[in-house]
Amino acid sequence: MTEPLKKGDLVHIVAASSPINNAEDLHSGIKVLKEWGLKCNHIEAVGRSWGYLAGKDEVRYNELHPNNYYPLIAFARGGWGSARLLERKQPWKEGWMIGFSDLTSILLSRLADGFHGGIHGPLITTLGAEPDWSKDRLKSILLGNYVPDIYGDPWGGGISKGHLIVGNLTVLTHLIGTKHLPDFKESILIIEDIGEAPYRIDRMLTHLRLAGILQQLSGLGFGSFTSCNDDDVDIEKTKSFDLIDIFRDRTQDLKIPIVSNLPIGHCHGNASLPLGSQAILNGDKGSLSLS
Repeated sequence: MTEPLKKGDLVHIVAASSPINNAEDLHSGIKVLKEWGLKCNHIEAVGRSWGYLAGKDEVRYNELHPNNYYPLIAFARGGWGSARLLERKQPWKEGWMIGFSDLTSILLSRLADGFHGGIHGPLITTLGAEPDWSKDRLKSILLGNYVPDIYGDPWGGGISKGHLIVGNLTVLTHLIGTKHLPDFKESILIIEDIGEAPYRIDRMLTHLRLAGILQQLSGLGFGSFTSCNDDDVDIEKTKSFDLIDIFRDRTQDLKIPIVSNLPIGHCHGNASLPLGSQAILNGDKGSLSLS
């Protein structure tokens, strides 16, 4: 059980993926944390880059694993690059860690090593633009307050309980076959993505089936799949499927509660979820509750 934060706690902000290209968005997110009574360390990564990364691997790795203890590590932005850091030994510490998208690799690896406190939620560069309910939800998780249910579209299947695993579908799929995936047995998996064509999502869901991952779940939720269309396919020559049809086709035989269209991912209103926590998914009502 991760200890709730208290006023005055220090936040360590890390750029583990792509460069911070909008300082205004960064400072907007920092302002939210300060309004909660938290303090933020000096950000070394503003303006730092190495190609499409926010610095060389060694620099980003050392930033991810500082010598001092911080009760909260918050990621600045996503993009690409965090999985490169997993090639080294990870000296995880207890505490909170917040991020999503490319940071799925870090969050899942940490959970696989038995560390709780990871939160699939807004990045510092997206936090300032989140609606009030989303900010309040993240604050409630961090401070140990009541966290309300979230809702999506019910697909039936009854009610299931399990530990939460949440992440970006593309990033999660690319961790299959590594030691960085947690145990999916009797878990509730919530996935989201952005910019992936339907046939690629079909391919990834099929990969999860072939790896036996979907068959282990007690419940499944689909978050936001933003800009996941056929823009890169000549639809005049190539027939396609609607995304929702792919979801149903690849999951209808699982016989578990399923909820779609949950407010999670690359959307305005990215509901924070604590990884590894016990949750209840109601496929008949379309609700996801922390238990």
